[in-house]
Amino acid sequence: MKSEFNIEKDLARDEQQNFEIRRLFSQLGSMAGLIVLFILLSIITPHFLDVKNLMNIARQSAINSLVAVGMLMTILTAGIDLSVGSTLALSTVVMAILVVKLNINPIIGILACLVTGSLIGMINGLLLTKLHLPHPFISTLGMQNICRGLALIATNASPISGFPSIIQYLGSAFIGIVPASFILVIIVYIIFHIFLTRTPTGRYIYAVGGNKEAARLSGINVDAVLVIVYMLSGLMAAMGGLILSGRVNAAYPLAGLAYETDAIAAVIIGGASFMGGVGTVWGTLVGAIIMAVLRNGLNLLGVSAEWQTVAIGAVIIGAVYVDVIRRKVQGKN
Repeated sequence: MKSEFNIEKDLARDEQQNFEIRRLFSQLGSMAGLIVLFILLSIITPHFLDVKNLMNIARQSAINSLVAVGMLMTILTAGIDLSVGSTLALSTVVMAILVVKLNINPIIGILACLVTGSLIGMINGLLLTKLHLPHPFISTLGMQNICRGLALIATNASPISGFPSIIQYLGSAFIGIVPASFILVIIVYIIFHIFLTRTPTGRYIYAVGGNKEAARLSGINVDAVLVIVYMLSGLMAAMGGLILSGRVNAAYPLAGLAYETDAIAAVIIGGASFMGGVGTVWGTLVGAIIMAVLRNGLNLLGVSAEWQTVAIGAVIIGAVYVDVIRRKVQGKN
């Protein structure tokens, strides 16, 4: 007869196997959706598969991909960050003031941009953990308005343009035929994949999302994990801002409007769950590419911006509904 310890060990192994199977099917589902979208658009729009257009999709997906991988960190802990768009704006405004207005070395400006995003994220995490606000929706919504207001005040509601070439490079340059911004995305995603799957902190993030109280009882410093998560979200929003500023050669206080919705959609389409504990970086990348392909296809079809907004909204609702169905099916199993 098996001992109680061996039975528990077998149950834990079975649970881990079930988790891996669910994660695989989640990734395959989003990948299947991307393939179907590619096939459909290649049939109805003759120029969709042109190399130039595909590279344009890669370029268009870069900003959302970066913001979304930061958003994934928060959603893995059953949280959310509604301040990413405003964080992006304020971070790039800080960089613009230093580099353009004060003529500071652009490398220092880039670092200041990334540090600003990280600090905003840290404040979000501290508001959640030290003030014990009931949900990150509240703290990040408040920070969304604070950052947007500060960006407007600092710039007098006007854009700041004229960045040096080193800042423009990531947003506008190509390495061969591939956008430099998309190469940066791949590097970042590899780093985050290793972080989530090969480091204790990455495993703690999944544990906190799966069951926060159980994680705390097992000795995990939940508050520290949450602060790290929101710092990473702010950092990636700022990095997305670097790409945007380099592309348009300007920083403007209204940058990043509604970026949080696209990021959330990419994460959920990629197989993550609002309930926390489920999701992968590669699924999120697929979700971000799906969003970019959808927008590109609608543009090629001549769909107006207004109807594109309607379509994206429908996709977001559909993605959340799929998450609900997925959770119900998993609950039955």
